[in-house]
Amino acid sequence: MIKGIPVILYDLKEIGKDDFGAPIYEEHPSVVHDVLVAPASSDDITSSTSLYGKKAVYTLGIPKGDAHVWEDREVEFFGQRWKTFGFSTCGIDELIPLRWNRKVMVEAYG
Repeated sequence: MIKGIPVILYDLKEIGKDDFGAPIYEEHPSVVHDVLVAPASSDDITSSTSLYGKKAVYTLGIPKGDAHVWEDREVEFFGQRWKTFGFSTCGIDELIPLRWNRKVMVEAYG
């Protein structure tokens, strides 16, 4: 049986504006259970480098029904902090047999 792991997703909530009118954000961690974590394939690494200028390290499989925003967010798993990049790709729930229908790429971060 395929099982995911819990991943901490750092959501951003706007808490105000600075003196120049730019928004100020605060991180709010939330645990998302049953996330698949897989090493990025060589094709993913090549395409992410040419499209985004970033090297994909992992690909996350997001469970069906998850409503979090995953684009350009920090995540934590395996005891390290990572950053998602690019757009998440999503499939149609009814046409995908397993519990995951969306994926997003992750790069090493700070």
